[in-house]
Amino acid sequence: MTLFIEGRFDFSSHQDFRAAYEECPHDLDYVVDLRGTHYLDSSALGMLLLLRDHAGGDKATVRLINCTADVHKILAISNFSKLFQLS
Repeated sequence: MTLFIEGRFDFSSHQDFRAAYEECPHDLDYVVDLRGTHYLDSSALGMLLLLRDHAGGDKATVRLINCTADVHKILAISNFSKLFQLS
């Protein structure tokens, strides 16, 4: 399943982001396409962690793709490369 995030990824996205995956099976491979994302905050990081938990935690396959340089930097500083596949 692929989720597309456009613009700012912050707390205002919480309900829509969660609604996009919460009814889906837990064992899916999830992809979050961040090509249109120019900003994310700590709320967005938390939402990504909730998605990872939903998908099976340590057994989950969640890929964060098409990260802009700024978004990739935030994810790297937050050590998300240890929890997610980044590209």
